[in-house]
Amino acid sequence: MAKKLTVRGYTPAKIKSYFKTEPKYKTGIRLYAVYQVSLGKSSRDLQELYNTSFKQITNWVHRFENNGVEGLRDNPGRGRKSRLSEEQKNRIKDLLQNERPDSYGYNTSTWTGAILIEWIATHMQITYRKTQIYNIMKGLGFSYQKSRGRYPEADPKEQEAFKKSLKKTFRKP
Repeated sequence: MAKKLTVRGYTPAKIKSYFKTEPKYKTGIRLYAVYQVSLGKSSRDLQELYNTSFKQITNWVHRFENNGVEGLRDNPGRGRKSRLSEEQKNRIKDLLQNERPDSYGYNTSTWTGAILIEWIATHMQITYRKTQIYNIMKGLGFSYQKSRGRYPEADPKEQEAFKKSLKKTFRKP
């Protein structure tokens, strides 16, 4: 018979107190698994509930014993490395802040994801799709901004006159 897993150095009450302070959902789920182990549940009984292996639950318990709640958090730097170097990212950031697409032959003065994809492909020989380009832009500190159309042929005086006449004709029932 396998040795029953226990949590050393923490009481169930102490583990439960961490629930209120942990903002990350994934870490909270792992913490709750550790809490259940501390109450006497076996990791094999919990594997189906948490849709993971008993070994993973055992790893969470050991990480918690060694590093506390911090041991249950994901380590930074996971995932695929960026294909853009820091120098290229800085160039793109400078481009978005200080230059306009019409100076590169595009027929607009506003940067869009599609235009930026084309610019990066042309100048840096790296291809991206729309979803990823918006993730890159967010990582550089930019957010999606919806623009308002401005028509160069529109007369501002006529627009104001129209707004005033519209206010006079519109009445609430």
